[in-house]
Amino acid sequence: MLKKLSILFVFVSCALTANAQIKTPQPSPTSKIEQVVGLTDVTVEYSRPGMRGRTIFGDLVPYGQVWRTGANANTKITFSDNVTVDGKELKKGTYAIYTIPGEKSWEVIFYSDSNNWGTPQKWDESKVAAKTTVEVLQMPMKVETFTITFDDLATGSAVLGMLWENVYAGVKFDVPTDAITTKSIETVMAGPSSNDYFQAATYYHTEGKDLKQALSWMQKATAGENPPFWYLRRMSLIQADLGDKKGAIATAQKSLAAAEKANNADYIKMNKESIAQWQK
Repeated sequence: MLKKLSILFVFVSCALTANAQIKTPQPSPTSKIEQVVGLTDVTVEYSRPGMRGRTIFGDLVPYGQVWRTGANANTKITFSDNVTVDGKELKKGTYAIYTIPGEKSWEVIFYSDSNNWGTPQKWDESKVAAKTTVEVLQMPMKVETFTITFDDLATGSAVLGMLWENVYAGVKFDVPTDAITTKSIETVMAGPSSNDYFQAATYYHTEGKDLKQALSWMQKATAGENPPFWYLRRMSLIQADLGDKKGAIATAQKSLAAAEKANNADYIKMNKESIAQWQK
């Protein structure tokens, strides 16, 4: 018995040792910042190295060379809409931010491949989605930890700020707030779309609510030229449930013709079956 307990003790001790993990703080901790600019969501994910008594620009980060703009994996920026940087459109999506620091200016590069650890092993100029040159501003104090900020927020733009040591470099980007807002206003002011009427009528019909209201909405949904066969199908079913079999047959025949033109076997079959049933 004692021998068995000893073996069990050794087994448990080994298991605990194998599962034990030492946790230490990262020298360049990761950070994620999110900002809504106008109506556009912008997110930055990056690692934040510290000065730790070192000279940064012109030494640790050499002038004139591509810098990962942080530490570890790519510094990534994600836009929910297309944006503009220095007159160049950036499609919505995620980009790596690379920089080429200089004493008086930085070149800032948005790179479409954001899955590198540091800089790419082979630089591909075709993956440069946009780049711009920005002025370096000297700060009156030192910033110990590399920091990215969103500055000068406006409804249509913001500045992506990068601070470290006693240097600040900011990149302005423009967002399509006016275009999005204008489109939204025009859509709302124009009233419900045919699909809105169709969805509302479908809900009322399937839930057994006010069928006269559902029919009224379907009449509006099918008012244009060549309404979809599935719209007409729904309208015929509502008419039949209201007791208007003659109207239901006429609408189903239109749906059948449109379904045959689209070569949709399911709706062809359903319409033929319904017409035959309502003609009895």
